[in-house]
Amino acid sequence: MWSPRSNMKKNEARGSNVPLPAVVMSFSPGPSGPLGGTNIQEQRDRWERKRSRTARELVQTEQRYCQQLELVTTYFVEILKAKGTLKQDIRESIFSSIKAIHSVNQSLLVHLENGYFGRGFDQMCPHLQHYNTYVDNIYNGSRVLGIQMKKNKPFRRFKKLQEARPEFNNHKLEDLLQLPIQRIHQYKHFLQDLTANTSPDNPEFPQLSRAVDAVNEVFQRIQNNTRRHENHLQLCRVQKLLKGKKTKVLAEGRWYIREGWLTVVPPKGADTTPRMFFLFSDMLLQAKLQLTSRDKFAGQHAYPLQGCSVEKVFGHTRSQGGLLSLTFPKAKLLLMSCNQEDLNDWFQSLSAAIGHLQGKQTLVHQREVELCRRPLRSAVVCHNTPSSSRKRNMGSSETNEHAQEPPVELEGSVAKRMKPTNAPEHSSAAEASLSSCVIL
Repeated sequence: MWSPRSNMKKNEARGSNVPLPAVVMSFSPGPSGPLGGTNIQEQRDRWERKRSRTARELVQTEQRYCQQLELVTTYFVEILKAKGTLKQDIRESIFSSIKAIHSVNQSLLVHLENGYFGRGFDQMCPHLQHYNTYVDNIYNGSRVLGIQMKKNKPFRRFKKLQEARPEFNNHKLEDLLQLPIQRIHQYKHFLQDLTANTSPDNPEFPQLSRAVDAVNEVFQRIQNNTRRHENHLQLCRVQKLLKGKKTKVLAEGRWYIREGWLTVVPPKGADTTPRMFFLFSDMLLQAKLQLTSRDKFAGQHAYPLQGCSVEKVFGHTRSQGGLLSLTFPKAKLLLMSCNQEDLNDWFQSLSAAIGHLQGKQTLVHQREVELCRRPLRSAVVCHNTPSSSRKRNMGSSETNEHAQEPPVELEGSVAKRMKPTNAPEHSSAAEASLSSCVIL
């Protein structure tokens, strides 16, 4: 094995004057000297190649995007405005702010083609409000467009002729109107890649970072609107499944969670009955299948989740499944399922919905306490406004009472209403006000 000491002895014995290579000990974690510099430079070169590739793809897609926006503004917005085929309010409902978006993106394209990516997006960010307007209107615009396609024959003929132009390349107007939504999603990834492959010392880095945050806000707005729209469709679907108008499913702030069949276990040993249950963010709706119509349900009970608790009860089935015990302020409900996976999913969904409601109630209570304390502080400081302080406290207490009214209406208290099989479907107003759930 070679070593500097043995080699030195051999050279001394031979009388050689050949200089020995110096052995340098380094405790640095990475390579140093020319080798380390080479590795750093290689990493920088890789970042630059990735950045150049992303930038090239961004410019190419932006050019195509602006061309497609121009098709909509030129062959639809401008011509429809000149011809008067659509009224102004209908035209604005369908196309919203797409003309302003086209103008903003034309300016962005000029910066991108000249290589000023940071400056281009930095100047675009204040105008993202046009995208917000478009995002908030997209579902209403699609609905209005569908109505015009059914009822407005001149517009239907005009749309067909414009889409037949070679410039449209077989694209439909419906597809082109979705482009701004899709483009925000693309901007999100392009900007993330550009920022990740740009040195923090680069003047464009803070500009790109700000653009990432601004585009992410618009992207999150799109996601929220999509969830709200899908939830609205689910609520409408459930409302159509329920026969009659007594059961109101559509309500502000209500979210659909899940639905499914569960077996109701009566407390006094009567026969178990399968029922359809619909779980929402604020209530559990029990319904039975209509004999006259197999695709319709009749709402029986609406159990409010405020003040409810849920727990698993095992040992009441031989092999799989179990019982769920739902305890309301003055009522109790036992639900059975023979499917263990389905039972677990119901338990998790109910627990999450109840926990979310309790969290909101705690937050509201904390805010009410803060509002009640504020007039007391001002009274201590002023020393001469006790009457105004009392009035503010009375106002806040009235506000709190109004804020708590909806849960009070949903909760009640008669143990007789625990048995769905014996509960009349048409109860009197006095009985409904006393029941532990809303009898539908």
